[in-house]
Amino acid sequence: MRRRHERHHEGGSDRGGPTVPAIRITRDFAATPAQLFRAHTDPELFVRWVGPDGMTTTVDRWDASTGGSWRYVAARDGVEFGFHGCFHEVRPDRIVQTFTWEGDPDGVALGTLTFEDLGGGRTRLHTKSLCDSFEGRDAMLRSGMDVGVDQGYAKLDALLAAGGIAARTEGAHA
Repeated sequence: MRRRHERHHEGGSDRGGPTVPAIRITRDFAATPAQLFRAHTDPELFVRWVGPDGMTTTVDRWDASTGGSWRYVAARDGVEFGFHGCFHEVRPDRIVQTFTWEGDPDGVALGTLTFEDLGGGRTRLHTKSLCDSFEGRDAMLRSGMDVGVDQGYAKLDALLAAGGIAARTEGAHA
């Protein structure tokens, strides 16, 4: 299985260049776009793979539809980290949402995920997080976010390989 987790710099995320405070990640999955869409919109699936190893995620609210909102809490060793945002656009090939870590409530990122069908049951996921400042972007990168993304997507790979995500697209889950 060819796995691609491309970041503009070796060992780091693409920082979007000197004029745009963005983080870009591109990764290939052995899954259909419908499976990846479902993994990102079904809260029961989302909590099974999101975040770094050893974290437990609990969804507080989840309306994965255009105009809906979400909140979840990730916990490890009694320490909780809350995150929330709004879904601005949810469609089978693209999700646009805001993302706020509640430890920095003034920092808001606008995230866009696109699902590129490569054929043969493979999909390239493109993510772009546009941060509200260069300082916010750099703080997100320093936070260990790349480890959480890497480990989370490895868990998603395993979930997909085990047949844990059926390819159904009849809508998002609340």
